[in-house]
Amino acid sequence: MAARSSERTKAAILSAARERFAAAGYEAATIRAIAADAGIDPAMVMRYFGSKDQLFAAAAEFDLRFPDFAGVDHTHLGAAVVRHFLDRWEGDDALVLLLRSSTTNTEAAQRMKQIFVAQLEPMVARLVPTDAATRAGLIATQILGLALCRFVLKLPPIAAMTRDEVVSWIGPTLQRYLCEPM
Repeated sequence: MAARSSERTKAAILSAARERFAAAGYEAATIRAIAADAGIDPAMVMRYFGSKDQLFAAAAEFDLRFPDFAGVDHTHLGAAVVRHFLDRWEGDDALVLLLRSSTTNTEAAQRMKQIFVAQLEPMVARLVPTDAATRAGLIATQILGLALCRFVLKLPPIAAMTRDEVVSWIGPTLQRYLCEPM
C-alpha cells in the first residue's frame, strides 16, 4: 500500500511541476509552489526528487519537432538537420537546462537519452533504414557536443560562430553519417 501511495505522490508532484514549469518557467517555479500545487509538503518534493534540477529533468517532456526531411534534397540533409537542431536549442531554454542538468544528474541524463532514442533514431530510420541506431548515435554525439559547447559552456569560438558557420562545419559531418555507407 505504501508503494502505491508513494507512486501517487510522485505522480502528483510531476503533474504539478509540469504545469508550474510551463506556466512560470524554470527560474520562477519554486519547490514550495510546486508542492503547494500538488497539495504536499515541500520536503516531500525534495525527498522524491532531491533538487529542482532533478525535478525538472523528471518532469521534462520534449518534442524535438522533427519536420519531414523526406522532401529535403538528399545532398543537403546534414545541413537541414543541423539547422533544425539549432532552431530547437535556441528556441527552448528548458532543453538547454536539461542538457546542463544531464552532465551531473543521472535522471536528467536518462531523460536526454530517452528523448534522443525515441525521437532521433526513428527520424534517421525513416531517411536511412540501414544502421539507423548507429547513425543516430553518431548524430547525437555531434549535436549534443555542439549544444554543450555553444549553449552551456559558451566556448568563445563556438558560441561566436554564426548559424551559417555552424551549419557549414557540422553539416558535412552529419551528411556523412546520414548518407555514406557504413
